[in-house]
Amino acid sequence: MAREPDIFDRLLEIAFLLQQDMASSFQGTALTPARAHLLWELHRLGPSPQQALATALDVSPRNVTGLVDALEDAGFVERRPHPHDRRATSVTLTARGTETVKGMVRERQQTADRLADALDPGRLPEFRRDLDTVTERLRSLVAGAKDVRTAP
Repeated sequence: MAREPDIFDRLLEIAFLLQQDMASSFQGTALTPARAHLLWELHRLGPSPQQALATALDVSPRNVTGLVDALEDAGFVERRPHPHDRRATSVTLTARGTETVKGMVRERQQTADRLADALDPGRLPEFRRDLDTVTERLRSLVAGAKDVRTAP
C-alpha cells in the first residue's frame, strides 16, 4: 500500500507542473488560467450565453461576468445580441481570441508530442487506459464530494 501516496504525489506534481507551464506561457498577457479556460470553452462550444459558459466552467454566473469583462477589455471576446433570445447576450471570440486559441492548440499539441516522445510507444495504449481509469475514478470522487457538501 505504500505506493498509493506516491502515485497521488506524482499526480499532484504533474498538475502543478502543468499549471506552471500554462502560467509561463501566459506571462506578459492579460490571460490567467481561468480566462484561458473560458477561451478554450468558447472555442469548443462556439458563441455562447454567459449562463452556458458558467455551466461549462462550473463557476457562478457572476464569476463568468468578471472573466468575460476582463477578456472583452483585452480584446479576446465580445458580447453580441443572442441570435434567438433577445433578452440574452452571446459571448464570441474576436479575431485576437481566435488566434490566441489557435496558438493554445498548437502549444498543446507540441507539449503532448514532447511528453509522448519520452514514452515507450508499445506501452502507450496501457498508459492511456491507466490514465482513463485514474481520471474516471477522480471524477467519481469529486462528484461524490460535491454531493456530500450539497446534501441537506
